[in-house]
Amino acid sequence: MAAAQGHSSDHSDGIRGTRQTAGDRVEPTEKNPVPAAFRRAVEELRATRLRPEVEVDPTRPPQRLAPYAYALEAAVVEGEQDLADGRLVLLHDPAGHDAWKGTFRMVTLVRAELEPEMAADPLLPEVCWSWLTGAFEARGLSYGEASGTVTMAGSHYFGGLAERRPATQIEIRASWTPQEGPAGVPDAGAHLAAWCDLLCQVAGLPPAPVEPGEGGTGPGAGTTSGAGVVSLPQRRGPQQP
Repeated sequence: MAAAQGHSSDHSDGIRGTRQTAGDRVEPTEKNPVPAAFRRAVEELRATRLRPEVEVDPTRPPQRLAPYAYALEAAVVEGEQDLADGRLVLLHDPAGHDAWKGTFRMVTLVRAELEPEMAADPLLPEVCWSWLTGAFEARGLSYGEASGTVTMAGSHYFGGLAERRPATQIEIRASWTPQEGPAGVPDAGAHLAAWCDLLCQVAGLPPAPVEPGEGGTGPGAGTTSGAGVVSLPQRRGPQQP
């Protein structure tokens, strides 16, 4: 299993905050410390153990969505082929946010190219959204104010590219408010694991069991990841370039 470890520094460890140096890093001072709850949530993200097919790296977080932000990018890799990729951002506003109904928010983008039989399913958008909510339920996670979109885009090739078969890409954009636990810290690591379950589901991989001690602590914790969620056919292998 792979750990979602990020690169570290003497100051922000890649965390973006309200006061920054020219290098886009938080400059902690006595007057502007990084909130302890946010730092603990980021540490949980970095320590989370994930499926070996998922490769995770820190990336530059957005600047204006919240006072503090941390971002990861991930890809589901099988052999030399990327089956799906995405980005997960953890936002924090210590003052709270009316739309979030909390002080933390998670925002994601997931993308994958689909096989023709998948793309032809008229219920695919609803199924993909159920993969997201089902991933939370399978790990016993509590969340609120979930919203998002599922978009499908088709490509047909002509001229010098005419030998390529038509392709359909699906894109899931979503955000939700993770429930905050003791000291106002959400179970960020479990939410990352659930998000990677979604990424693997979109990539066409079979569900993996949740190991003891992983995931949340709710009634669904410790069950098979993706349990109760509708599955579509797996991929047929590497696609033509």
